[in-house]
Amino acid sequence: MNSITDVELAQFQGFIFAKAGITMASTKRALVEGRLGKRLKLHQLERFGDYFRLLASGDDPDEVQMAVDLLTTNETYFFREIKHFDFLREKALAARNRSQPFRVWSAASSSGEEAYSIAMVLADCLESTPWEVLGTDISTQVLKGATRALYTMERARHIPTAYMRRFCLKGTGEHEGRLLIDRSLRSKVLFRQVNLNVALPRLGQFDLVFLRNVMIYFSDDTKREVVSRVLATVKPEGHFFVGHSETLNNISQAVTPVAPSIYRKAA
Repeated sequence: MNSITDVELAQFQGFIFAKAGITMASTKRALVEGRLGKRLKLHQLERFGDYFRLLASGDDPDEVQMAVDLLTTNETYFFREIKHFDFLREKALAARNRSQPFRVWSAASSSGEEAYSIAMVLADCLESTPWEVLGTDISTQVLKGATRALYTMERARHIPTAYMRRFCLKGTGEHEGRLLIDRSLRSKVLFRQVNLNVALPRLGQFDLVFLRNVMIYFSDDTKREVVSRVLATVKPEGHFFVGHSETLNNISQAVTPVAPSIYRKAA
């Protein structure tokens, strides 16, 4: 297998931008070679350009999805950016005893840690009030892991002790060093594939949406398009979360900042 050339790298940069809106830097050369190299071997191809032509032909949509899965970065952990979950707790407690479900969307849920962290807070705060958590991602591979809900203890280091006892099962034997999210909590979280870079399916309206640590991969134009789509699903006076290194300044006039990386939609 040959090393990837500048031209071939540019082809895959264009591919992932077209499919996912992700602007992939040229510094990701090693990542592209490492992740896609195994697909070249599988298809007995020598050049990355040959693999790109296989994808571009449109003859194998499953292979296209596989390439998207491999090129999207998916790394997270439970209760990342804890102040967001403190804010979530505040809003959930305020919604206690209402009749309509309290709905939260983890819009770039990756392998599920964010969605399950949200679910733990809602299960703790809302008691008999109905609630729903939707987790979505462009990658089918990470969504399979999210549905499985089996994680290393390293990713669970920020789960509060009380939540660990209540919502997690510690692995033994061959699963030593892992945890499994309890079935009762898993059943309350729905995962589905959604590409934020195209028109969204009908998802309903949400009280809060988490779109964290994904816009850093988007161009400004793509950010505006994605935020516009996602904000359309937020209820009036609902809230929108981004990562601490992200901002909606110059991206949307439909929201007002209420705390670092937390925005409220206009009424």
